[in-house]
Amino acid sequence: MGFFIRKSFKIGPIRMNLSKSGIGYSVGVKGARIGKRPNGSTYFHGGRYGLYYREELTPPQKNNNESI
Repeated sequence: MGFFIRKSFKIGPIRMNLSKSGIGYSVGVKGARIGKRPNGSTYFHGGRYGLYYREELTPPQKNNNESI
């Protein structure tokens, strides 16, 4: 397993995540967040006290910049 670095900034209920793959963001309250990853997928994450749930709401968007 490799190491990674992630930096996040919190502005009220909005959290912006900066990573090697791009910028993502999420919004919510403690225990429940809805977010969008840099690859375009949307997710829901919720839970507290050691019991968590995560679900992908939309699949990653395909990159149309591929060469043929």
